[in-house]
Amino acid sequence: MFIKKLMLLNYRNYKNVNIDFSRNVNVFMGDNAQGKTNILESIYYCGLAKSHRTSKDRELINWNEDGAYISLNIGKERLDKRIDINILKDGKKAIKVNSIKINKIGELFGTFNVVMFSPEDLKIIKESPGIRRRFIDMELCQINNRYYYNLVQYNKVLNERNTLLKNRKITDDMLDIYDEQLVNFGEYIVNERLKYIEKLNYYGAEIHKDITLNKENIEYIYISSIKEFNNNINDEFKEKFRSCLIKNRKRDKEKGITTVGPHRDDFMVLINNIDTKSYGSQGQQRTAVLTMKFSSLKIIKEITGEYPVLLLDDVLSELDFNRKKYILSTINNIQTIITCTGISDICEYLDNESKIFKVQEGHISS
Repeated sequence: MFIKKLMLLNYRNYKNVNIDFSRNVNVFMGDNAQGKTNILESIYYCGLAKSHRTSKDRELINWNEDGAYISLNIGKERLDKRIDINILKDGKKAIKVNSIKINKIGELFGTFNVVMFSPEDLKIIKESPGIRRRFIDMELCQINNRYYYNLVQYNKVLNERNTLLKNRKITDDMLDIYDEQLVNFGEYIVNERLKYIEKLNYYGAEIHKDITLNKENIEYIYISSIKEFNNNINDEFKEKFRSCLIKNRKRDKEKGITTVGPHRDDFMVLINNIDTKSYGSQGQQRTAVLTMKFSSLKIIKEITGEYPVLLLDDVLSELDFNRKKYILSTINNIQTIITCTGISDICEYLDNESKIFKVQEGHISS
């Protein structure tokens, strides 16, 4: 899978831009705050219908304009695709795939797969469980439409249950109905997350050893909010989740929220059996994220048969020699789009097929 062409109209600081990409490495070079990350953001948006930087679509629209437009032409092994997205100031968006309008965001997932590595990704290790859940949910949504459906339905039921809990208008009979739906949707969500963690461990073990020259071992461990659950795919999750919901009803009514379930789960990253969040150095945390991202590349390749597009947003300058060498020496078969302030460190990894673009104040030149 690779990008052939990107067109932007009134997107962020770009009035009108057309970019033809190389199938190999594409470098966008320029000073800070010139618009390099905006290019990667627009590409990421075409895969997941959301920005990695903001939840407010109107922020993507050029100042004083009524809307923004993104068009992405994609080359695939079986059938080329074109994604067109109109973003309006009222928060609405219209998406077409090969000129056919899609009615639900879930219909977009899988059309174009992308993995992004940016400095903000350190939050996956360092900050709240919600950010780690978002990472695993977004990765699974890209490769599994059924996961997206179950996640949407679970959150819908959860929000309704919480609303009734807050208003003190819920009876045990009503809770039985909501709980059964949470249990059914939640079982699928947790099982798919556990399978994904297994794959992260499978691919991540070798990747992390390569990056650290066999000095470190990495392990990802899923942490369920249901204490009785053993984080095993074959464990009796439904019965334990149902029992836990019933057990916690009094507390849920007092707090006005649902206190257990997949929406409260987390995962831990261990390096040499030490919790990276609490005790890892910044270098170890950055390497853990790098391992996750390159494992994601391999997982998507395993599931879809094609590598996704890799986006590297100003991360090479923050990596040491071994980490940088690993990235640049393992992207031969993957279309990679890099933003940076200079190319002296990566020149030896570029070839005649690579493209270098200069970015300055919203203008791009080859």
